[in-house]
Amino acid sequence: MELTLSYVLSQIFIIINYALLGLSYYCKNRKTVLIISFMAVIANGLSYVFLDAYSGLAMCILALIRNIIFLVDEKKNGKSEKITKKDIIILIILYTIAIVSAVFTYEGFLSLLSVVGTMLYTYSVWQKKTVIYKFMGIPVGISWIIYNIYIMSIFGIILEAVLLFCSTSGYILELRKSKIKK
Repeated sequence: MELTLSYVLSQIFIIINYALLGLSYYCKNRKTVLIISFMAVIANGLSYVFLDAYSGLAMCILALIRNIIFLVDEKKNGKSEKITKKDIIILIILYTIAIVSAVFTYEGFLSLLSVVGTMLYTYSVWQKKTVIYKFMGIPVGISWIIYNIYIMSIFGIILEAVLLFCSTSGYILELRKSKIKK
């Protein structure tokens, strides 16, 4: 790993990405999570451009599409706690795009961890409960830590570990809050 301008820029954008994602684990509603996640994905995509990490970049493009679909759907149809047939079809389409993208950007077995992390995260924001979103941040974080090791993104590794802590603590806080309500 050489300390080039591209590498430094990648690390700046990865810091912005993880700051936004960390914030998302403390949000109280799905719409805010999606908006913050949208901004984070743009920063993340830029970091992958500078790292020449095409599998990660493809997953960022999928994440942008996913967030636009979810935001438009929520704006058009309102907030709903119920998963519909349309929701399931959207998830299947997004998963299909992820798998096809993985075929075209395959850079070795570990590059697939970006696909796994994206698919898990897609499920976490697809379903309607913030507690599941926060729980799913744990396996998502583990996938992305290993992928960041693979692409040698130092800040990606460090900040994904911080994000893993945020998702875990956000999940624990959510569980405690729900126990208090009962």
